[in-house]
Amino acid sequence: MWIGNVLLVLLNLPLIGMWVRMLRIPYQVLFPMIVLFAAIGTYSLGFNAFDVYAIVLFGLLGYVLIKCGCEPAPLLLGFVLGPLLEENLRRALIISRGDASVFVTRPISATLLALTVLALVVAVLPAIRRRREVVFTDDD
Repeated sequence: MWIGNVLLVLLNLPLIGMWVRMLRIPYQVLFPMIVLFAAIGTYSLGFNAFDVYAIVLFGLLGYVLIKCGCEPAPLLLGFVLGPLLEENLRRALIISRGDASVFVTRPISATLLALTVLALVVAVLPAIRRRREVVFTDDD
């Protein structure tokens, strides 16, 4: 790790001007090049065309979601943290022999569950209030 970091510093210090000049490249040119190199890199990992099609599909899905006003960060967090959550949920249920009440009977688990519900209510409540104000306004 140390050798790799030292080599990166030695390479990047003289090349900092080039990296700054790359920021001046127009987005219309830079974006297709990034997509092309991502597709080439993905294909070279497994020599499988399906991987490239998957990149295209998820790229189009991301584009549609951004155009619809959806934030990509929660979706990415769900993809990253979802399998970890599922594995630990399964582990907890195996330890408790399938009894799901362990999540509300243990103090730490119940507290974290209550805080999660409270955070969801605090996040959703303003949107519900705004909708009610729109519904109950007098347009006469």
